[in-house]
Order: sequence, then structure tokens, then C-alpha cells
Amino acid sequence: MRLALGISYNGQAYQGWQSQLSGQTIQDQLELALSKFSSHKVSTLCAGRTDAGVHGLMQVVHFDTRLDRASSSWVRGTNSFLPRDIAVQWTHPVPDEFHCRASALSRRYAYVLLESPVRPSIDSGRVGWVFTPLDLSAMQQAAGYLVGEHDFTSFRASACQALSPVKILQSIDITRRGAYWRFDFEANAFLHHMIRNILGCLLLVGQGKQPPQWLQEVLQKRDRNAAAPTFSPDGLYFLGPRYAEHWGLPERTAAFDGLP
Repeated sequence: MRLALGISYNGQAYQGWQSQLSGQTIQDQLELALSKFSSHKVSTLCAGRTDAGVHGLMQVVHFDTRLDRASSSWVRGTNSFLPRDIAVQWTHPVPDEFHCRASALSRRYAYVLLESPVRPSIDSGRVGWVFTPLDLSAMQQAAGYLVGEHDFTSFRASACQALSPVKILQSIDITRRGAYWRFDFEANAFLHHMIRNILGCLLLVGQGKQPPQWLQEVLQKRDRNAAAPTFSPDGLYFLGPRYAEHWGLPERTAAFDGLP
């Protein structure tokens, strides 16, 4: 049968999601734990690959198995073989036609940023950092130029393997709570480094170094050199995909409540 799993992880100690020879990736750790629990080799597919240092609140994977166990057993059993910074949050049997990537309607990310004259300490590695004040109105105006269907070549990493740079960015929401900013992004799909490159541009606008309309100019140039440098991965969280209701999969986990 086919199983879908929701996974949360702290990405600080890992070289991203996708399996590598080093074995120090989220996928490698998950597949090793699943294989130990099920006593057969397990290969997974994920809804969205994350980079080194990026965190996941609800990464969704699927795999096929002949082992018939209760969902709670898969959660507890797999977690017993996982390191403390990775945990299966839920499992759910799905039909064979379900595909964690192809069946996703959209994908969601959040970036948490600390605005403070002093660098992060307790939440080091879990938030980005700026030491200069930011202008909310200017960043919101700039973000508006990016919402919709566009060619996002200017925000695409050179190593990006996507077949097309054209994506539909459905929303960018910017909020603040105390010293912490939160940037929420939702799109049909994202390019490699797309969010971190957009964020770098938004922060230049927020700091008054560029006007809001500069984002429109960067977008139209379709040139990576026109945009800001790639921002830190520390505060980036993959919130997970959205699926049609008939699949019966959760849209959030308890970890969502830990973000500002």
C-alpha cells in the first residue's frame, strides 16, 4: 500500500533534504529509519526539497510498502530510529494515484526574521537577522509587484533544475510581532533559492536602500545579477503543501504554533 507521512525537522545539522553520499541529509535519515522499522528498503519522494539549514514544519513524503501497520505504529516506530531533530508527525494511507509532489495544489513557506541591534543567541540558526529598522509599508508595496504569474529568472539560483522559471506566486504576507518579522509565501511551486533571493530584495526596500518599484524592475530584467544576494537560510521554514480535501491529509502540525 502507499503511505503519506508528515515530517518536521530542524535543518541546522543537515545538508538539505535530498539524499547525498555523505548520508547527512533529512531524506537519508528518514529512509534509514523507515527501513529499520519496516525491515525492508524504503525510498521516499517529497513534496518540496529544502536546502541546507532550512527547516520543515510539515514536509510530506510518500512511499510504497507491503507492511501493514497502524498509523500510530508507523509514527512511534519510525521516530524511535530518528535523531531528535527529525520527527514523523503523522501517517495516512493514500490511494496509489496519490503523489506527494504532483498532487500538491500549492506550497507554503515562512521566513522568521529578528530585527535587533544584537545577533540571535537562543534562536541562533532558527531565525534570520537584521540590525536596522524595516519599513512594513514599503515592503508590502514591493511584494505586490511579485504576486501573480511571472518569469522569476531574476530570483532563480544558477543550479536550479526547474524546467520553467514561470511560477504563480499566490501571496506574500508580511507581519510583525515584537522584534520578530514573519514573511509568508505561497505558490504553485518555487525555484531554487527563490524565496531567499526575494527576501534579500524586500529587505533592501525595507531598509530604504531601494524604492518599492525596484522589485518590479528586477522582475522584468529576468537577470539574477539584478537582484540582491541570497539571504541566510536560518529563518526559512517549509510549511508544507496543500492538497485537495478528498486526500484527507492534515494542513498543519503542532509545530506551526511555535512560529511568531
